[in-house]
Amino acid sequence: MQSQAISLTIQQGKARQFVMATLIGLALLIGQTLSLRADTMPISFSDLAEKVSPAVVNITTATTVAAPTGPRPMLPPGSPFEDFFRDFMNPDQGAPSRPRRSEALGSGFVISAEGFIVTNNHVIDGADEIEVEFFSGERLPAKLVGTDPKTDIALLKVESDKPLPFVPFGDSDKMRVGDWVMAVGNPLGQGFSVSAGIVSQRNRALSGAYDDFIQTDAAINRGNSGGPLFNLNGDVIGVNTAILSPNGGSIGIGFSMASNVVSQVVDQLSQYGETRRGWLGVRIQDVTQDVAEAMGLPEPKGALVTDVPAGPAADAGVRAGDVIVGFDGADIINTRQLVRRVGNTASGKAVEIVVFRDGKSLSLEITLGRRELAEGEGAPATKNPDAGPIVGDMLGLSLSPVTDELADKLGLDDGQQGLVVMQVDELSEAFAKGLRDGDLIVEASQKPVISLADLETSLNEARAAGRKSVLLLIRREGDPRFVALSID
Repeated sequence: MQSQAISLTIQQGKARQFVMATLIGLALLIGQTLSLRADTMPISFSDLAEKVSPAVVNITTATTVAAPTGPRPMLPPGSPFEDFFRDFMNPDQGAPSRPRRSEALGSGFVISAEGFIVTNNHVIDGADEIEVEFFSGERLPAKLVGTDPKTDIALLKVESDKPLPFVPFGDSDKMRVGDWVMAVGNPLGQGFSVSAGIVSQRNRALSGAYDDFIQTDAAINRGNSGGPLFNLNGDVIGVNTAILSPNGGSIGIGFSMASNVVSQVVDQLSQYGETRRGWLGVRIQDVTQDVAEAMGLPEPKGALVTDVPAGPAADAGVRAGDVIVGFDGADIINTRQLVRRVGNTASGKAVEIVVFRDGKSLSLEITLGRRELAEGEGAPATKNPDAGPIVGDMLGLSLSPVTDELADKLGLDDGQQGLVVMQVDELSEAFAKGLRDGDLIVEASQKPVISLADLETSLNEARAAGRKSVLLLIRREGDPRFVALSID
């Protein structure tokens, strides 16, 4: 009995030790969790605000606005508005109207001790005078170094007899949805103001080809434009540019251009006073599921080349119908990604691209041109065709080979061949996918088509290969695009 009692006492002691060890372990785990939360959830943004505010500036611009030249309102004698229009619209009692000065407000931030300042292009666009006000109250005139309307970024320069406080760019690609951010700026002309929130979403696009916006719920209002969006380390990870709002005020949907886009633009503006983006020289479209199936691609990824005008890509051997799946070591998912990567690459750089052609991958080396020099090369406009001879019907399309009369009506180049779409069945898949009268089919299954027999052959070959659709290359007013149509 005594030995049993001793054994029971030992077991109880071990149990108590186990319970105590478990409680201690839980306490340590809770402590670590609280410590982690303390690291990621700041109690206050005051230290961060104090650290970065000296590098944030208010921007005031002045612009000369021409006097109105239109007719004055015609008011009957004795009208209650007669005095108002005389005093407000022409206070000089009949003297000719004079140009007036208009002022606008915005924000910016210093990126170097030498006085380079980043803001939005729309903040300073058209300004005759630009003045920046620092957190200390000091005011300095600023000169415009360069602008990039495509990303809405401008670079200014101020002269100071002492080094200026500045903030560095951070890596916007490291920001995750849910991360804390802080915006600093001059909302509604109220002076230096701080607002905090989180990253609501990444990689937003509004209207530009190079858009890469960080969406945030940190309050952004008029006057915040051009101001910085900070991470918790005090690095600029975005430039506050736009808001989505039904009333002009913040509703928690703001957009900041990602710093990894801005920093490259700023580097070029500071070096050249302008941007010098890479140019590939291709027209492209996204690869849809039906297009991928028609081409034998395993997935609908990449950028489908619809046309290769004279330029770097043509010199390197890129062909219409190629799918660009890799650029300079990076996989390409869609056209937007390719445009951004090419634009962010310096002109004159030799890069390797990977294309999918005839069922296999092919590597090509291309020396990029400069986009700014290549832009503005438009295709000639064409006219809609009048009624013409209908030769045959396929795929819901009434088609005719190119004749001299049709070539003249469509404004086609001499020697241009293909099948002209004379009419489209409005209940057909072709109509639903955008084909219209006057379109020109120049390829089917990436082979030239000149006659209806050529198209019929391509359809039969696609069926024999077990494909459910055929890939057509269409030209409309000089612009090419691929369309996949079902052949079942």
